[in-house]
Amino acid sequence: MNPTSPPAADLPTQYTPADVEGQLYERWVERGYFEADAKSDKEPYTVVIPPPNVTGSLHLGHAFEHTLIDALTRRKRMQGYETLWQPGMDHAGIATQNVVERELAKEGKSRHDLGREAFVERVWKWKGESGGQISGQMKRLGDGVAWSRERFTMDEGLSQAVQTIFKKLYDDELIYRAERIINWCPRCLTAISDIEVEYQDDEGELVSIRYGDTSSAGDGGSVVVATTRAETMLGDTAVAVHPEDERYRHLVGTEIELPLTGRRIPVVADEHVDPEFGTGAVKVTPAHDPNDFEIGRRHDLPAPAVLDERGVITAHGPFQGLDRFEARSAIVAALRAEGRIVDEKRPYTHSVGHCSRCKTTIEPRLSMQWWVKVGPLAQAAGDAVRDGKVAIHPKEMESRYFGWVDNLHDWCISRQLWWGHRIPVWYGPDGEVVCVGPDEQPPSGEGWHQDSDVLDTWFSSGLWPFSTLGWPQQTETLGKFYPNAVLVTGYDILFFWVARMMMFGIYAMDGTPPFHTIALHGMVRDQFGKKMSKSFGNAVNPLDWMDKYGSDAVRFTLARGANPGVDVPIGEDWVQASRNFANKIWNATRFALMNGATVEGELPSPSELRAEDRWILSRLNSVVAEVDAYYDDYQFSKLSETLFHFAWDEVFDWYVELSKTTFQKGGPAADASRRVLGEVLDVTLRLLHPVVPFVTDTLWTTLTAQESAVIADWPADSGFRDTAAEREIETVQQVVTEVRRFRADQGLQPGQRVPAHLELSGTALAPHEDAIRQLLRLQPEGEGFTATATLPVAGATVALDLSGVIDVEAERKRLAKDLAAAEKEKAQATAKLGNEAFLAKAPEPVKEKIRTRLATAEADIERITAQLSALPQA
Repeated sequence: MNPTSPPAADLPTQYTPADVEGQLYERWVERGYFEADAKSDKEPYTVVIPPPNVTGSLHLGHAFEHTLIDALTRRKRMQGYETLWQPGMDHAGIATQNVVERELAKEGKSRHDLGREAFVERVWKWKGESGGQISGQMKRLGDGVAWSRERFTMDEGLSQAVQTIFKKLYDDELIYRAERIINWCPRCLTAISDIEVEYQDDEGELVSIRYGDTSSAGDGGSVVVATTRAETMLGDTAVAVHPEDERYRHLVGTEIELPLTGRRIPVVADEHVDPEFGTGAVKVTPAHDPNDFEIGRRHDLPAPAVLDERGVITAHGPFQGLDRFEARSAIVAALRAEGRIVDEKRPYTHSVGHCSRCKTTIEPRLSMQWWVKVGPLAQAAGDAVRDGKVAIHPKEMESRYFGWVDNLHDWCISRQLWWGHRIPVWYGPDGEVVCVGPDEQPPSGEGWHQDSDVLDTWFSSGLWPFSTLGWPQQTETLGKFYPNAVLVTGYDILFFWVARMMMFGIYAMDGTPPFHTIALHGMVRDQFGKKMSKSFGNAVNPLDWMDKYGSDAVRFTLARGANPGVDVPIGEDWVQASRNFANKIWNATRFALMNGATVEGELPSPSELRAEDRWILSRLNSVVAEVDAYYDDYQFSKLSETLFHFAWDEVFDWYVELSKTTFQKGGPAADASRRVLGEVLDVTLRLLHPVVPFVTDTLWTTLTAQESAVIADWPADSGFRDTAAEREIETVQQVVTEVRRFRADQGLQPGQRVPAHLELSGTALAPHEDAIRQLLRLQPEGEGFTATATLPVAGATVALDLSGVIDVEAERKRLAKDLAAAEKEKAQATAKLGNEAFLAKAPEPVKEKIRTRLATAEADIERITAQLSALPQA
């Protein structure tokens, strides 16, 4: 066989990602590799993309998550499943409305200048022109999604799904309207859910205020309360104490003066109050605190609002019109002037809620809103995991899930926005309320109007696993691809999104959960484990790394760090290392092709193969089995590490090198090895393809002359194992490794040739003498050979003639110095460990450190002594 195979000429000598990736992805899409056929009789495998916001762009978190999903779906497609990776985007109500409102502000306008209908048209225009940039960026990464099925949470079909489930929940009395305390953003001017509130430590002040008659403070005629929000005292309607608190028992049922207002408010007894915290008395502001609201309901207290939607004081008096923070300072000053400030702590650091989108301090506010009664829905979502219908991976995340769904409060679903799914409820002139389904006509006539609020974005995205498949229609796609196989998402939205999909999926789909498995991954962090943020200056645009190192390098780096549920540190050095790996795959495959590696014809039988051929085939099948097991357990890091070390170390560094002498000799053995090398490359490239698709598809199609690795068969473990060959090659590796170490210790350059005699008779190493000599740069002994260093390794003897190669005396002196230092270290560590006083007083970590020093010194002594013994004698 000609050792130069024609396909090698098809590969450039240099691997350049930019020349490989873009055109290749377009070819995949044009050929329809990622589309899914609902009529297929193949077993389905469905994953929905966690829908990115229409305002978003690709960040490392997206790249990480998409890499994992793409790896799963590419493998399943290769395994013969009818695979659907469902793409789409979320309309991102608050974020998108904010973007368009900022554009209007540049024109000197507000949404109110346009009116609702014109504003919504403006948002749709922005979406068409500027939204969805992330789709193109996903293609750069190599996302194998079914682009023809792309959905948007505001498209016609999904809007129908939203209206359908709202109507169903309403009719089942699981949606209701009520006045409750909600999280209000004075900047976005809307309610937001509990999970959209980010808590952070802020510096404020804690003031203790005396309520009641200051002249009677000594005889118990007043109460001291503490607050960080002094401005809300204008809305106080009671002071609450614990029923068993003897200090205040005589005041319960009486009224005391509320400072600055001229009002008197009752003292009530409520078990919610902790008598051990602070003074044991709390101010009650039902309209501006969720706990106070509940106390107010229990005691039938009024709930006057004293702050408007922008956080401005509305209560009559000298503070009216002040911003909440301005009012806070003014009210404290006024209380101080009246002698009512008992204590002030400033600065006082405490946890404060902020809007996750605009970072404004949240204001608890009493408001009429729409709510989902989540009790029965959450119960079903919890039971689905408890009963084993849905598995959470890793399993230790189950407790977090249960901790949420088992204690879920009713969900506020209305938002005071114009962009989003408008609540399908109409109000009549005489107080009538009508919920309208998708196939129903809304009431008409004078006085009828639709609710002005829209639904929480998470309401529509909670329908994602089935609304994207055609629900509420019973489509062929829905029947084929629901439920989804797995949900891959970050643990940070376990509560935002996962729980809502579980609740809605089970409710809408007759008790069938939306997916079989929830695979949770961690967050991407910088190389020091710190959260990535623009404000920290450590945020990374993955597109920059793709431009510099290629998409495969970014993908492999991310997958290599992906342990289930654990955060992923990543640094540019690691991406560069992955780029080196892709380059290694390219160069090694090109070398193999240049030396005739082929996939043509049947593999020779084991009896026709050399030990190294049987070894690599045995290892190959073991790796196939390992990778399959890791995929099934979502262990992306382990499968990536396994493939990295097998490809780089075993295939490219050992097998290719061991085969070179056989290729040089030619004949049937060389032909057999070329076929084995082709087989190993074929399988290895297919195993690597789901994680690094671009370089592997290019190389695999060149090697095999087949259409694409995307639609190739996934490798199967043939069951072939040859433990004897594995042991034999491990012995060769041991000899080569030990002699290389000795050469390095003697200061020899890797390429420096040394005369050597190999005594291999009687060992399994004899057939490998030529390969061992080539790997170790050992030339035949020749005339005048003198064995100046002898190494017994693995039952064999390697005798080296180092005369004229190294300065023996200088090396002996260097080693003697190192030996003396090691012996001194051993003596010191031994003395400390033999000192009873030291052992009695020293902490365990200190003692363990000394034991480690002793073990290291002993190993150094053994190593250096062996090196000295191997040196030529004077």
